[in-house]
Amino acid sequence: MTLGIEEVKDRLRGVAVGLLTPFDDQGEIEYWKIEKNAQAHYKRGIRTYLAAANISEYHSLSQEERVEVTETSVKGLPSNACVLAGVGGSTSAARDLIQAYDRIGVDAMMIMPPDHTYLHERGLLDYYHKLADVTETPLVPYVRGFDPSVEYLAELSRIDGVAGIKYALEDPIKLGAATSKGADDVVWVNGLAEPYAVSYWAEGAEGFSAGVSNFRPEVGLALFEALSNGDWERARNLRDICLPYQNFRDRTGQNNSIAGAISVPAVKKGLELAGMHGGSVREPIQPLSSVEAQEATEIYNKLDDDIARLIE
Repeated sequence: MTLGIEEVKDRLRGVAVGLLTPFDDQGEIEYWKIEKNAQAHYKRGIRTYLAAANISEYHSLSQEERVEVTETSVKGLPSNACVLAGVGGSTSAARDLIQAYDRIGVDAMMIMPPDHTYLHERGLLDYYHKLADVTETPLVPYVRGFDPSVEYLAELSRIDGVAGIKYALEDPIKLGAATSKGADDVVWVNGLAEPYAVSYWAEGAEGFSAGVSNFRPEVGLALFEALSNGDWERARNLRDICLPYQNFRDRTGQNNSIAGAISVPAVKKGLELAGMHGGSVREPIQPLSSVEAQEATEIYNKLDDDIARLIE
C-alpha cells in the first residue's frame, strides 16, 4: 500500500538516501545488491529512498531497467518506507514510466531535471501539468542544471499533486525567496546534500538528499536531528566532517576536465568501505583509478574517526 500525499511530505522532511545501481564487470545490474543496500539503510533508520535517481545512473538505464530497479527497491522495503522513483524524458515517455511505476506501487515520482538544451519556463510548467494528469501519486520536481526565476519556482510549487521540490541550485537566496512566495504546504528539499544542509535549512528547506549519508546514514540522521532542534553548532560540526569526502566527489578525476566526474564511483567506493554493495559503473561514467580509490579510503577512514567522536 502506497503512502498518501501528507505521509510523503512527512518523509520528505528527513534524509533521502539514493539507491545506487550496482553493475557487474560486464555492465549488468546486480539487483539483489540494491535490495540488500536498501534493507541495510532501513535498519539504520532511513525511511526515504530515491530509486532510479541521478546517483542511480538514471540516464544509463533503459526504461525497463528503471522499472526493475525501482520494483526491487519497493519489494525489498517495508510498507512504511517512502520510495521516490526517477522520471524523465519526453512527455510521452515520462507518462509511460509514471504509469509503470504506479503499477508497482511507488510513493512519489521524482521528476528529473530537464535534459533539453533549450528550455522555456512556461513549457516546463506545461510538462509538469501533463505528468500530473496521468497519476494521483505525488510529484517531486528536481530543479537542477538551469537557472529559473523565483516566479517559476513559486508556480511550480502550486501545481496540483506536487508534494515537494528538490532544490539543487547553488543559490540559497533564490531558495529563500521561492519558499516565501511558493505554496505553504509544499516541502522544499535541499538537493545538494550535507554541505548545504545548514544554510538551506535557514532558507526554508525541511529535508535533504544524502551525500556521505548514502553510505554513512547515521551522519545524515544526526545532522537532521541537530537542524530540527536548532543546535547550529552541532549541525555545523556534522556538516564539516562530510566536507572532505564531498569535496573529493566534486573532482574531475584523471584525464578529464569536467567537475564531479567521479561523484558516483566515489559513493560506490564509500558503500563498499561501509560494508555495503557499490559495484561498477556504466559509461559515460568512469571508475575510480587505483590512486583515487586509495585516496577515497584515506578520507573515509578519517570520516570514520570523526563519526566515532561526534556520534557513536
